[in-house]
Amino acid sequence: MNSPPMNMPGLVRRTIESNGIQIHIAEMGEGPLVLLIHGFPELWYSWRHQMVALAEAGYHAVAPDMRGYGRTDAPESVLEYDIDHLSRDVVGIIDALKEETAVLIGHDWGAVLNWQTALLYPDRFTTLVNMSVPYYGRGEMSAIDIFNRQFGDNFFYILYFQEPDLAENEFDADPRGFLSRLYTSPETPREEPEITDPKRNAGGWIPRLGAPKARPNWLSREDLDYYVGEYKHAGFRGGINYYRNFHRNWEITPQLATAKIKQPTLFLAGTDDMVIGGASAEGLVKLMKPSVPGLQEVILFPGIGHWVQQEAPELVNKALLDFIASVS
Repeated sequence: MNSPPMNMPGLVRRTIESNGIQIHIAEMGEGPLVLLIHGFPELWYSWRHQMVALAEAGYHAVAPDMRGYGRTDAPESVLEYDIDHLSRDVVGIIDALKEETAVLIGHDWGAVLNWQTALLYPDRFTTLVNMSVPYYGRGEMSAIDIFNRQFGDNFFYILYFQEPDLAENEFDADPRGFLSRLYTSPETPREEPEITDPKRNAGGWIPRLGAPKARPNWLSREDLDYYVGEYKHAGFRGGINYYRNFHRNWEITPQLATAKIKQPTLFLAGTDDMVIGGASAEGLVKLMKPSVPGLQEVILFPGIGHWVQQEAPELVNKALLDFIASVS
């Protein structure tokens, strides 16, 4: 097992059983349980800065490699990555740690998962902090149907991920090329992309992303090496299988049509995160409140992109610690 490059005194890494699989967790500190759920293509290590801050503030910070990632089991069947399995993984971690409830924090796909896990198991989570991906409630059609209407024959990475084997074969063949192109800041200088044809059949994703001319200041060479090493070990198929369940997740959760998130909730993002599409904090509050009546605040960090907890760790740490303390 690779050692993380960041010096993290008190870090413990171990494997626990949850929902019938072996899940690798990293943990620090003692106190109320805080679960940190990563997105794609990330790992437990994406929360390195938050774990230290939470432990120092008197919390038990636990960041798993999610199903299919890193050192956690990666079942073969695509269906084993649906929201039913993933949400039970999260609840199973709380059970394995012999706790009743937890504060739940997520980024990217972790936020997607957390919104629905909090709806499916509302009694297990006291507080919610999600980053980058807002929640507007259950749509009248699945995200995949919407994307197919929107993009048609043009390339869109989530539709590319629906094709068997294509994306994982591309990324597994060049994990450094893929990760170095994604782990960038809005201002990162790039080479021109090799593929500019918008059509889906023109090629995969890596050639459409201009290679960075420099690493962002929040990502050391050692950080990138660690991510690359872990993806060489696990591959990308597990994480891509989350996307392959977008339609299924919509089909199997009709009971969430009227469900509301009532726990005290904080939403964080960078102003330059493409996921929020330039939305203002006020606009996000207005869109989210009907489905997330527990939403207490939206904080957007100027000039910050998608990898918010890594790009702006001090700002994120202060925001989430202040919030958790205020609602405890």
